[in-house]
Amino acid sequence: MHDLRRRWDLGSLCRALLTRGLAAVGHSLKHVLSAIFSKIFGPLASVGNMDEKSNKLLLALVMLFLFAVIVLQYVCPGTECQLLRLQAFSSPVPDPYRSEDESSARFVPRYNFSRGDLLRKVDFDIKGDDLIVFLHIQKTGGTTFGRHLVRNIQLEQPCECRVGQKKCTCHRPGKRETWLFSRFSTGWSCGLHADWTELTSCVPAVVDGKRDARLRPSRNFHYITILRDPVSRYLSEWRHVQRGATWKASLHVCDGRPPTSEELPSCYTGDDWSGCPLKEFMDCPYNLANNRQVRMLSDLTLVGCYNLSVMPEKQRNKVLLESAKSNLKHMAFFGLTEFQRKTQYLFEKTFNMNFISPFTQYNTTRASSVEINEEIQKRIEGLNFLDMELYSYAKDLFLQRYQFMRQKEHQDARRKRQEQRKFLKGRFLQTHFQSQSQGQNQNPGQNLSQNPNPNPNHNLTQNLSQNLTQSSNPNMIQKENRASQRQGSGQEQSDSSTSNGTNDYIGSVETWR
Repeated sequence: MHDLRRRWDLGSLCRALLTRGLAAVGHSLKHVLSAIFSKIFGPLASVGNMDEKSNKLLLALVMLFLFAVIVLQYVCPGTECQLLRLQAFSSPVPDPYRSEDESSARFVPRYNFSRGDLLRKVDFDIKGDDLIVFLHIQKTGGTTFGRHLVRNIQLEQPCECRVGQKKCTCHRPGKRETWLFSRFSTGWSCGLHADWTELTSCVPAVVDGKRDARLRPSRNFHYITILRDPVSRYLSEWRHVQRGATWKASLHVCDGRPPTSEELPSCYTGDDWSGCPLKEFMDCPYNLANNRQVRMLSDLTLVGCYNLSVMPEKQRNKVLLESAKSNLKHMAFFGLTEFQRKTQYLFEKTFNMNFISPFTQYNTTRASSVEINEEIQKRIEGLNFLDMELYSYAKDLFLQRYQFMRQKEHQDARRKRQEQRKFLKGRFLQTHFQSQSQGQNQNPGQNLSQNPNPNPNHNLTQNLSQNLTQSSNPNMIQKENRASQRQGSGQEQSDSSTSNGTNDYIGSVETWR
């Protein structure tokens, strides 16, 4: 109780001292401002016979100005605010597709792709039988992208996602049939993280039931996927396994059967591999994390599935890599985890489907928090040498597609503006010609007196063609002017009025451009 009373007395004393100090500072500041005011505004007040109220008003304005200056210097000292404002007005609008991933302004391609490889525009009929199939590779950001597909797309009939349920109902407009085959729409219908080999043989049977293949409707299956930098993906998978993930529900079905325990041995003996160090994770020769992206994107039937004795290892790696590149290139769409906004842009342009909110680039992940030295970095790259080459190929193709689509978008916009200018110019000439013709028809006698030509529309047609020729060829202006000087005064007035109207319109069009 005694301590509480002491604290209260100290607090009261501090508040009293602070109040008196502020009062003293305010009193001193008042005297200083009064002196400044008397020096500056004293002569003006005496000359103008200013009364006491005017003096107080000017004093209040001066004090307010000084207070604003002090606050501005405290919040934004120096000329920093002015520089920021000038920079905001002078700098161009940043490109959101380039700034979000910090990619270089100039991209130098390494591979030569055809126009057909770069132009990815799918005529996706969501009301028909077309189906988007999402190939979800572990630890590539596929969960985030999968949620975008069911929650963030503008659709005539949006997906129904209920709280507490992982799967959403994504039906076609007017039909009780899904247009999306993914984890968040149909679940793991072909096994946990099914690969290319499993999906291409499983999806048609799951979608159309157990009927005979000849009775199934003709569908377009549009495969999509997301890739990630191999080192980051590998470290992220290790951290996921370290926390207890096993993916035991993966079937790995190839050529009609799953692999045997001899073809695909396990790296651990217990229920899971939780708590394993990175060195142990890298030392397992049967670890499916090694070159996972190549294995999941290639046709495993070309190399005998998981039977490593079918062909030499070097030949097997070459076949797998070429198959993965080919399947990736011919997919309807693929994105990269490191380029979220560009991924969003290419998906929207490919399928003509817009997202509601923009994608977010997350540069801080569990993999980025893992500190590794250069030796471990090189070893991880060696264990994933096929993925490293595939990712380099995919990144080059991805950025070339992005540049191609942006250039095509700019060209289409420029062509549209040119068509609008032509249309507006034609409409103007047509309206102007009709108005001049109506004016001449109303006053035929005056037109004949000013122009002896029996054809009343001849001069107007000649003037319009003359103005169009002048606008298209500036070198003809002097010749046309000399020719117009030899004509009558009435015709000169008509020519000048028509020329001014046409040239003013053309000038306004160029300014609008």
